[in-house]
Amino acid sequence: MSDSIIDSKQSFLDYLKFEKRYSAHTIRSYQDDLTQFAEFVSLQFGKVTLKEISSAFVRSWLASLKEKGISSKTINRKISSLKSYFKYCLRIELIVTTPMTIISSPRLNKRLPSYVEEKDINTLFDIVEFPNTWKGQTDNLAIQIFYNTGIRLSELVNLQENLVANSSLKVTGKGNKQRIIPISNQLLIDIQNYIQKKRELNFFDSTYLLVDKNGKKLYHKYLYLAVKKYLAQVTTLPKTSPHILRHTFATHLTNNGADLNAVKELLGHSSLAATQIYTHNTIERLKDAHKKAHPKG
Repeated sequence: MSDSIIDSKQSFLDYLKFEKRYSAHTIRSYQDDLTQFAEFVSLQFGKVTLKEISSAFVRSWLASLKEKGISSKTINRKISSLKSYFKYCLRIELIVTTPMTIISSPRLNKRLPSYVEEKDINTLFDIVEFPNTWKGQTDNLAIQIFYNTGIRLSELVNLQENLVANSSLKVTGKGNKQRIIPISNQLLIDIQNYIQKKRELNFFDSTYLLVDKNGKKLYHKYLYLAVKKYLAQVTTLPKTSPHILRHTFATHLTNNGADLNAVKELLGHSSLAATQIYTHNTIERLKDAHKKAHPKG
């Protein structure tokens, strides 16, 4: 029987991979958090078993992280990692109680997601010129897809040609969950034209939709830099990334009256709470309009 974090860590990571179907990136974060906690416990308290780990051990670790200037957001993630780990240990009966029951997460200052104004999006697509090169065409289509679908960067990088059909995209998101995102007729035509040009350039490997000038699958930084380059031409936002276009997609939908549950499904959120942040942008716009237009604003 496993009686320490190190002993049971691998079986927990396997559980995340094969049962929860978490991404490799997420699993690595859990692994790093557990390793750091185990090293802290060993250094501060010596060799202890899982059953001997109390909430005091966890609080000491969290206090040390705070002293190092680790952000509340990162600390919350580490708390979540430990909660999942000890819940798993309870499930397989390595422990009878979890030390996480009375551990609370630091409060976060809720920041409204940044987004690009509609007028700036119109400028981007109507006025900004994309070079008539393969890179220019690829950048243009990528940005169109980001804004029109709210797709994540990793989802677009891995989007396959055969998953574009019937005026929709079939996207594989977090936890390998799949969702269907409708697209406009114009975007479908643009995608079909792009695929046709790929054939004309003898890019016959049709696995991935977007490819570079050599017909190879794009990498994440390629798209990140492309979005950053073109958004910088139309907005002064401090951050210009593919995720900003995801926020823009959701904010424009809610600002124009879209049902929040529909936005949740389009974004691939697991809960409505994650989507509700976009209603705050709408409320802030209403407050701003009232302040500017009402005599007593």
